[in-house]
Amino acid sequence: MNRSRVVGLAVLAVLLLAAVLGTPWQQRLRLAWFDTYQASLPREVNSMPAVVVAIDEKSLAELGQWPWPRSVMAGLIDAINQAQPAAIGIDVLMPEPDRMSPGNLLGHLQLADADLARRLAALPSNDALLAKSLAQAPVALGIAGLPDETDRPLRTAPFRVRGGDPHGSVRPYAGVMTSLDELDRAAPGHGLLSTDAEGGVVRRLPLVGEIAGTLVPALSVEMLRLAGGASVVDLDVQRGEVRAVGAGGLLVPTAADGAVWVHFSPRDPRRLVSASDVLAGRVPKERLAQKLVLIGATGLGLLDHQATPIGERMPGIEIHAQLLENIFDQTLLVRPAWAAQGELAALLLLGLLLIWAVPALSPRLAFGVGMASVGLLLGGGFVAYRAGRLLLDAANPALGLMLLFVAMLALSLGEATRRRKALEIEVQAQREHAARVAGELEAAQRIQTGILPRAEIWKAEPRIDLAASMTPAREVGGDLYDFYPLDADQVFFLIGDVSGKGLGASMFMAVSKALYKSAALRDLASEDPLGALMTQANLEVSRENPESMFVTAFAGILNLATGELRYCNAGHDNPYVLPAPLAGLQSAGAPALARLADGDGPPLCVMDGFAYAGASRMLTPGDTLCLVTDGVTEALNAASELYGSERLQAVLTRCATDGTGSAAILGAVRADVARFTGPVELADDLTMLVLRWNGAGA
Repeated sequence: MNRSRVVGLAVLAVLLLAAVLGTPWQQRLRLAWFDTYQASLPREVNSMPAVVVAIDEKSLAELGQWPWPRSVMAGLIDAINQAQPAAIGIDVLMPEPDRMSPGNLLGHLQLADADLARRLAALPSNDALLAKSLAQAPVALGIAGLPDETDRPLRTAPFRVRGGDPHGSVRPYAGVMTSLDELDRAAPGHGLLSTDAEGGVVRRLPLVGEIAGTLVPALSVEMLRLAGGASVVDLDVQRGEVRAVGAGGLLVPTAADGAVWVHFSPRDPRRLVSASDVLAGRVPKERLAQKLVLIGATGLGLLDHQATPIGERMPGIEIHAQLLENIFDQTLLVRPAWAAQGELAALLLLGLLLIWAVPALSPRLAFGVGMASVGLLLGGGFVAYRAGRLLLDAANPALGLMLLFVAMLALSLGEATRRRKALEIEVQAQREHAARVAGELEAAQRIQTGILPRAEIWKAEPRIDLAASMTPAREVGGDLYDFYPLDADQVFFLIGDVSGKGLGASMFMAVSKALYKSAALRDLASEDPLGALMTQANLEVSRENPESMFVTAFAGILNLATGELRYCNAGHDNPYVLPAPLAGLQSAGAPALARLADGDGPPLCVMDGFAYAGASRMLTPGDTLCLVTDGVTEALNAASELYGSERLQAVLTRCATDGTGSAAILGAVRADVARFTGPVELADDLTMLVLRWNGAGA
């Protein structure tokens, strides 16, 4: 046996041992490969047994900010229940009493009318109204498992276990978070919401968990139990491992820990109806009749959407709906019990083939055999997924075969010396390239700094005191600011923040700044000049945006003769207004700081054709505007703590109290941020623009 085959056998043995032991990077590669299956061939929707009543942006606009009064939730459940759904699942935790209940409001209101106060006190609480609605409907309340023990009572449907003891195999939790006991006690069912996202991606959902030693069904299983009128949840166990979970006449095969692999489809608006439409009676009862109705939040401002294997982020309530579709259509993905052994056998057999073929064949034929072996593994994995919804790991065996092939080919060809020289040449080329890139970045930084205006040009104008600075987090940054005179009495100023950092963001910053200035200099004659300018800038910047970046921007025009400030905000942090004289305001009880909170719109390049509307404010002599990017408030220290708005406001308040100028305010904030972050590098560009109007007669 020649030396290359001996080395090949040794390499194959190491690969097999690594596959048996398992490593974190192999698990990450395996999951990424499983995601590739779903991203390439997502599930086609066959039926929709579940309907999501979404607390979406439309509902928030019509019914007010979240959380709503529990009386509104009671009305929503009553409206759904009138359509006679099969079951209702609520993916909302309500652990505290409703602050909007009549009794709670009495503690905050000073009512002179004693009769009105007595009548309010006699009204039932919103929690009582919701509890009544829960008791009258087939509702499953969501509960969350916690890593620490809690004193909350746990209410759950009993399990009928067949075949052994499942404790030790299902996901354990030490404590539980439930809704208010009055609500929790009234609900007919309770289901687990908790899940563990692997690598930040939701792939598997548990159908059963264990909280403080008590088995708990998932929300989906509890809804099936209520829909089927069952009193227990069935659990099949073999040799201490869960095999299936059932309720309401359905038995769902699971992995050993009671979890299932969800087969995802793309987001489908047909799954969702707006909660406001349900409350307003705009949803036909047939839409909800005999359906599994899920109530949950989908508004972007209410939660973080979960990443899924198909590359789409979706709200957790829609993931529950997809799980129910999988159960009804029997389209759950399966990781067979024999999968690991089968993958090892494939690596062993194809590895032995390569060990024989590479020394015996020409390099071209050996390469063909190696690529065919890898292709057989990858293609076989896709065939098994498409035909039987099987999750077989072809990536790790394929990578092992490639490593084995490369090692053997290098030995067989005796190219070690040549490859070493080639590597040295490549390293040298990379060093030269890195040096060129470093030089280009230095030049880019000088150019970027050069296109930003300097506040010194305004020293000759006594009516205004202006200071600005930008410190990029990398060699070049994505923040921008600008200011220039429109005429003898009007000053235009701008601050913005491009999404992202580095060279790409800096290039987009330069383009955005140029386009904005071009628009400002040619179109400021309308009744709402800032709104028209922002609308035009949004149109032009979007047109020059191949990478789909976005820009937050705040623009203003200050009339130095009158103190009138006209402005418009495109998704940027609201500027601070430091009033003057501050001491007089404080003695009168007025706030030290104010913020320009109107004239708002979305960031540029987010909504095509959005019509921005500006706003205005009259400044008094000595009033100071402080504009910052989020690199100030989101600066991190070594403990990963945010600098935050409260620290910034404290610094601005001290500066305003001392009556310091714009440059001193800017320097004080930057120094305080530097003290807070210490040696930690900036995570984002740090940009400030401070402007004080000294009055028309200054």
